[in-house]
Amino acid sequence: MRDADLARLAEEHGVATVYEDWRGRTVQVPLDTLRHVLTALGVDVSDPRAALEAHWSAQGRRLLPPAVVVREGRRPHLPLPDGTHAWVQLDNGDRAEPDPGLPLGVHRLHVEHIPPARTGRGADAYDGAVAQSAPLLVVPDRLDLPEALRDRCAWGLTVQLYSLRSRASWAMGDLRDLAELADWSARDLGADFTVINPVHATEPAPPIEPSPYLPVSRRYASPLYIRIEDVPEYTRLESAQREGIQRLARPLRERGRTADLLDRDSVWEAKRAALLALFQVRRTAARESAYQAFLEREGASLVEYATWCALAEQYGSDYRDWPERLRDVGAHTVGREALRRWPDIEFHRWLQWILDDQLAAAQAGARAAGMSIGVVHDLAIGVRPGGADAWMYRDSLIDGVGVGAPPDAFNQQGQNWAQPPWHPVRLAEQGYAPFRHVLRQAMRHAGGVRADHVMGLFRLWWIPEGAEPDQGTYVRYDHEGMVGALTLTARETGSVVVGEDLGTVQPWVRDHLAERGVLGTSVLWFERDGAGTPRRPEEWRSECLATVATHDLPPVASYLSAEHVELRDRLGLLRRPVKEERADAEEQVAVWRELLIELGLLAPDIDPVSTPAEVVVALHAYLARTPARMIGIALADVVGDRRMQNQPGTSTEYPNWRIPLTSAEGEPVLLDELVADPQLCAQVRRALRPLAASHMRAALDGPRWSAPRRTRR
Repeated sequence: MRDADLARLAEEHGVATVYEDWRGRTVQVPLDTLRHVLTALGVDVSDPRAALEAHWSAQGRRLLPPAVVVREGRRPHLPLPDGTHAWVQLDNGDRAEPDPGLPLGVHRLHVEHIPPARTGRGADAYDGAVAQSAPLLVVPDRLDLPEALRDRCAWGLTVQLYSLRSRASWAMGDLRDLAELADWSARDLGADFTVINPVHATEPAPPIEPSPYLPVSRRYASPLYIRIEDVPEYTRLESAQREGIQRLARPLRERGRTADLLDRDSVWEAKRAALLALFQVRRTAARESAYQAFLEREGASLVEYATWCALAEQYGSDYRDWPERLRDVGAHTVGREALRRWPDIEFHRWLQWILDDQLAAAQAGARAAGMSIGVVHDLAIGVRPGGADAWMYRDSLIDGVGVGAPPDAFNQQGQNWAQPPWHPVRLAEQGYAPFRHVLRQAMRHAGGVRADHVMGLFRLWWIPEGAEPDQGTYVRYDHEGMVGALTLTARETGSVVVGEDLGTVQPWVRDHLAERGVLGTSVLWFERDGAGTPRRPEEWRSECLATVATHDLPPVASYLSAEHVELRDRLGLLRRPVKEERADAEEQVAVWRELLIELGLLAPDIDPVSTPAEVVVALHAYLARTPARMIGIALADVVGDRRMQNQPGTSTEYPNWRIPLTSAEGEPVLLDELVADPQLCAQVRRALRPLAASHMRAALDGPRWSAPRRTRR
């Protein structure tokens, strides 16, 4: 009976007791997992029956859910008892009735219930009025596609920005490199967008986590991506000061012209010294006014984030290891410490202003160059457990569990991303404000956003701390609220939204996202029918971003040769004998080769292993035949790179997220060479020609490739 009560208690709190795995088999969730997850949610599981009865009693006293979400043009559905009056306080302070004409936004719904008189207590006797309120989100019913996507396909390059160096950048790609790539691909190639990795905030002091998908904050960005010479105060330095900064840059620029692994620690140590010097420069009146406007807009959130950075520089990047008096962001002791460290806090606030300016410049430049969408930023699924967001949003994030993914065909041991999940109820009670803050940061200077693991808006795989990835379970979220917050922010910012919906996804989830105007993600290697046969291009869905692979998969060249099988075998990630894995991988390549030949996209005498560049062209021609609204072309595939950016299931075993862009021969590919070298240009042009012929507005057979443009310094 206790086990039955525990299971019922779990279901009442949105915790799955069974689930269907990637093979279609039903899996029972271990009872220890249920206990751990419920405890993390704040449920006392020592007596499941008593906890159940207490939960039902609390639910019976509620007139409203944690948040009410209604789509525009509809009336809120409120199953309230008789004698209840409801009204809405709009976000501008006005009062309104809960009618279909409510404006988009986050408002406050108030209800007051007066129970009827009880028999025998007099005609005017009642238990007393009950007043409650909850956030009311009025959200778009559907996001409209931008005009550029309504009657044609748009295409763009996808790139891990840190891996794309130029001669001027400091050993890793930065926001000026992004602006230059967007300008070149738009003007010379006709690209409509550029998709990059998350540029979320990293640690303020070494060691810096390499993964862009494990940031300390999604609310703010990483100063690693600042181009030092583009900070306006740089031009106001004395010549000796500028020379001092260039002395910091030179060793990094030399390293950036090699194929060596990226070293973020060295980059940040040099950039931090340069930025501290620039921070001391007196700003012009116009610059000071712009800075103050930025600070006013960001308000207390930026102060909290900068305070975390200042404290992390002394105590480390996990606030749970700090002195007890500093662990609560709202404590008076934290406020006193912030005043003592105010110069350091001001420096970190200033860094975010510089980033905001350069992010805005990259998007503005992309649009000015002719892109219909511009920069598409990536939104990571979560943050580091002890980082800035975890400290700032402590009431909304949960300790003791980590987010991940159950085992699937490609990651047979499952994945643990070690990120704290949102508390479903507490987040809703705040009107999804912390989530909306994160979304607004990603979309503020973007034409679009790619939401990593978008299924997490519906349910997330929670793994108890210390358990293996396959010992987790799914926890449900109010998807109307989560998707509503996403679409509301996208409407406010005019952003296209692409959801990364790969892996184990319930079919109705994809249907719901498509209904709401959120594009999906279709990856060529995964596009197969129920029998495992590759889908023909006309069978693909149209409402998606189509790509050959992802950052978690090998580049085309190494996929064709099955190098990824050998790599996973060396790393101990296989659950089948390596011979079986290799045979399966080779069979998949052979089947795709046959289809490409059948469609007339690949010559029969082409050997994929020895001539991968020919297959890259054929695969892009295949994508061009699909009805996909957006097509993303990995820059790594275009230049022939062979090394994976990330091997799921590893941390230190493989140099994840530290791989610079290189050619098929393993030589570094710099942005300057990409836009000027005739051989590289011809390689890029040939790979992209099928897209131009079938879908795109720009003809790549037109003007000759332009010489590198003089860049602003």
